[in-house]
Amino acid sequence: MAKKQFTLFLMLALSVLTVMAAAQDAGEYLILSAQYGTEHHHVDVTNTLKIVASHDQRFRMGNRTFGVDPDRGRVKVLRIFARGPNGQERMFEYREGTVIDGAQFRGWGRGEWGQGGWSGNWNGEAERHEEMERREEREDHDEGQRRDEGEFLILSAQYGTERNHVDVTHRLKELARADLQFQMGNGTFGVDPDPGRVKALRIYARGPRGHERMFEFREGSIVDGSQFRGWGRGDWGNENDHWSGRWEGEREEHDRDQHHW
Repeated sequence: MAKKQFTLFLMLALSVLTVMAAAQDAGEYLILSAQYGTEHHHVDVTNTLKIVASHDQRFRMGNRTFGVDPDRGRVKVLRIFARGPNGQERMFEYREGTVIDGAQFRGWGRGEWGQGGWSGNWNGEAERHEEMERREEREDHDEGQRRDEGEFLILSAQYGTERNHVDVTHRLKELARADLQFQMGNGTFGVDPDPGRVKALRIYARGPRGHERMFEFREGSIVDGSQFRGWGRGDWGNENDHWSGRWEGEREEHDRDQHHW
């Protein structure tokens, strides 16, 4: 009878210990990698950390823990990179001499982690995203600069016909900031200066040799700003940019460039 009671007690104790161990390993973060050192000199200690974790849920960490000093004379840290419940990578940092508690990491004692998937960035995935965003911003800026390197500087933009046309320079600037190309018509400028007649947008610009040149775009055609300097930035059509004032342009015979669709 006593033997049966002891066996029952032992089984109950083992069950309790199993449940406790499972509870201890039920953290919400799954470890991807563990790195020890400094930003300039660090080593992978994922496997060593697994061994330590299998014995202790909490322990004090230092060079002796991992048997290596990757950057002598400098304060080192252990950085644990883990995947959270939302799927995002998170970095946990522990300085030399601090106590590490593995309760928040899933499968800590069982070592069911460290199978890869770390972004590889010492400062974590968030830093990598920031770097990517900064690089994309630089690329967008560079692309914008290239798009604004046309050889003609706009002096004025007029919409309508020879007998009735209006100045649309300011409105064209607004359109240029939004799009490199757009389809043009009455709705574009919100005005019909000569009802019943086919109208045109005429852009008067200064070329690289200093001469005025006229570009014509008929209603319904596509306006492409790539040939105009400062198009997207709106660095044109200012008080100092003087148009000749002639609908046909300053050099009608030689510098007229018509676009018909």
